[in-house]
Amino acid sequence: MAEIITMPRLSDTMTEGVVATWLKKVGDKIEEGDILAEIETDKATMEFESFHAGTLLHIGIQEGESAPVDSLLAIIGKEGEDISGLLNGGSASAAPAAEEKKEETAPKAEEKKAPAAELPKDVKVVTMPRLSDTMTEGTVATWLKKVGDKVEEGDILAEIETDKATMEFESFNEGTLLYVGIQEGQSAPVDSVLAIIGPEGTDVSGIAENFQAGGSTEAKEEEKPAESKTETAEAPKAEAAAVTNDGGRIFASPLARKIAEEKGINLGQVKGTGENGRIVKKDIENFTPAAAAAPATQGATQAPTAPATKPFVPAGEVSREEVKNNQMRKTIARRLAESKFTAPEYSLTIELDMDNAIASRAVINAVPDTKVSFNDMVIKASAMALRKHPQVNTQWKDDVTVYNKHISIGVAVAVEDGLVVPVLPFTDLMSLSQIGGNVKDLAGKARSKKLTPAEMDGSTFTVSNLGMFGIQEFTSIINQPNSAILSVGAIVQKPVVKDGQIVVGNTMTVTLTCDHRTIDGATGAQFLQTLKQYIENPVTMLA
Repeated sequence: MAEIITMPRLSDTMTEGVVATWLKKVGDKIEEGDILAEIETDKATMEFESFHAGTLLHIGIQEGESAPVDSLLAIIGKEGEDISGLLNGGSASAAPAAEEKKEETAPKAEEKKAPAAELPKDVKVVTMPRLSDTMTEGTVATWLKKVGDKVEEGDILAEIETDKATMEFESFNEGTLLYVGIQEGQSAPVDSVLAIIGPEGTDVSGIAENFQAGGSTEAKEEEKPAESKTETAEAPKAEAAAVTNDGGRIFASPLARKIAEEKGINLGQVKGTGENGRIVKKDIENFTPAAAAAPATQGATQAPTAPATKPFVPAGEVSREEVKNNQMRKTIARRLAESKFTAPEYSLTIELDMDNAIASRAVINAVPDTKVSFNDMVIKASAMALRKHPQVNTQWKDDVTVYNKHISIGVAVAVEDGLVVPVLPFTDLMSLSQIGGNVKDLAGKARSKKLTPAEMDGSTFTVSNLGMFGIQEFTSIINQPNSAILSVGAIVQKPVVKDGQIVVGNTMTVTLTCDHRTIDGATGAQFLQTLKQYIENPVTMLA
């Protein structure tokens, strides 16, 4: 049966999108996971993949045209299938098509459509948004509003953990928060009921029941009034938790957390002035240790309870703990498994003489307000080598090989929950100091979960460096859809032979992992030789 594909919401503020490029045409076969089109949002141009398999039967929005979120983008179905019924109401809007689809093929869509006609006046259903191009489900990290609270347009409703970062989700509606469909810590697919907003006192039990298949929330709905009273009564406790850090959740904006981390401030000592005691940027900027002394003293009696959170395990007894995988961990597992088992990869390793690089870095860093790392030099050398070896700067697709004319290097950054890869757009056009400043900024955002999807999208090559951990040599898994990734080890001092003499030298090992579908062994070897020339003679990068 034919499936209607609508214009997705690829960013939290996106209200309409522009089709930059169609990568498939009517009549093409579509596999699940194929990239249908490149869609320009309010933040970036992002690839949009298909969640359905079949034949592309209809395109509703042409290249260069814009349309609101949820407009009819395309129809996928069986070859030769009659879709005239789906197009009856006009292809510019998905709503009429959705109604036809409801009648013909999709009971699930019918369940969602039915309550739409029964929605009381001014009641709005808020669903789990798609906050990144690869997001299929989200986890509610924190609710910043509770049932019964007044909500203004633009208020932050919740912090939602996607497969890439934790992002604030703001309300596009105003009214009273009448229902919460996904509790803190719970995960749900995109388009699941997140919340219902409307006039105070409106009965929304039937709406929630119809939107959540299986009626699993009926019992929760019956308990809602009591639950609301409990939440209201416990609001001061939540505020106290944010101030005393007694082991409960600390409510703070991502920006406040980042600034606190940079300044070494314990959020448990900061009194929040935001909604429900939430810590915001100004609270961190105005914080002084003296101001926290009194609360810290008052809470001293609670301090001994902190170690109690760690259970006692007698020696010799088997003990284990199950920790729920977050969205980032799930996505890392899925994408790396796909890369490992779909790309025929091989690795090439080369040793670099780092004596000149060490001397050059010392000269560069002697300049005031300049700080360049060895990793910055590797990134710069990689970008320049990619310009000379365009075959390495490619992407494999079943029917074509994509040669990227631009060079944008992704830099792997380890964070608490896993690994993210922020991207340096047009890396080859940056100086060493610009690369250093941008990498430092992006790494800081990554660790405070402030990276946006746009800042992690569009890499053509990846660099992963474990040298700072003392790892001398390793092999990385390719970051799809790139064709190669460079693994950088530590600089080690050891005996080397120079001009027939054994002397003490500094060396570094790098390993290039390549997708054999796009990069042959000789091509990868030539790339490494060019990289070696640049790093061993850094002055050539300035030519």
